[in-house]
Formats: sequence, structure tokens, C-alpha cells
Amino acid sequence: MDYYGYTGVTGKIKIQFKFFKSWIFHSLAYSSPLSSWSIKYQRLRGVKIGENCHISPYVLIDLLHPELITIENNVTISSNSMIFAHVNPSANEFLKKHGYPRTIKPVTIKKGAVISVGCIIVAGVTIGENSIVGAGSVVGQDVPDHCIVLGNPARVVKKIDHEE
Repeated sequence: MDYYGYTGVTGKIKIQFKFFKSWIFHSLAYSSPLSSWSIKYQRLRGVKIGENCHISPYVLIDLLHPELITIENNVTISSNSMIFAHVNPSANEFLKKHGYPRTIKPVTIKKGAVISVGCIIVAGVTIGENSIVGAGSVVGQDVPDHCIVLGNPARVVKKIDHEE
């Protein structure tokens, strides 16, 4: 509740309504057969999505903090990919106090990027302009512009030639 600036019983009701609304729109977007519908529902949740994007069915975009996700123009996101703006590694208070706290950071996917099937993008990551994230990759660090990354953890395997 602190993150949203809510307090008390009224704040608790407001945050529950916000999460319920987000979950409804996420559910509609997640199984939508049309990319345009998925994009519409994700925008209603607060995800910032540019023009001429394609989001396949079964893409999970952070359920708690969709407003921290920015997807620029001409981006493609393939099925079964997940994008998270928060990490809560443990309910264990000991771990939280010893270097594994809850993290909430924005994610940016720059214009022209392609996120292939089954990728995971974690909090605080920026995917570079015209870059490709290979199938099944787990991206925990920023991806430079005009690169192909693969693996777990994702690593640059190729630079894409381009003219400025």
C-alpha cells in the first residue's frame, strides 16, 4: 500500500479494486486472439504501448505494476513471454534484510525490438532499439541497441549491422 500512497481501510479497498480491475483486463488480454485487443486491454491496465506493436496471446505483463512497463513503437512480443517490473524473491524476512529485498523498477522495450517465444524480462531492464531476444532467454541486464541476445542469463551473441 505504501507504494501507491494508500492508507487505512479506504486505501486497502482502493488498492484491492485497482488489482481486481488490472486482473480482469490482464485476463482478457492474455487469451485474446487478436493483438489489437490485447494491446487495448494492456493499455487499460496502464501499460504504455506505442504504435504498430504486436503482442501475441499468452503474454504475461506484470500484474502488480503494469504502469512501469513501457513498450515503444514497432515492438513484437511473442507468446508465453513474461515481463516483470517487480521482484519479491522471498517472504522470508531474514533474506529481505540480508541483501534480497523487494525490488520495483521500470522496464522499457525500445522501438523495433523483438521478444521471442518464452522469454522472461525482469525488473529494471531496458531492451535496446532493434534488438532481438532469442527464444526462452532470461533477461536480467540491459540489452544494447542492435544486438541479438540468447540464453539464461541472456548474453549478446551478435551485433546487428545498421546504418545511422
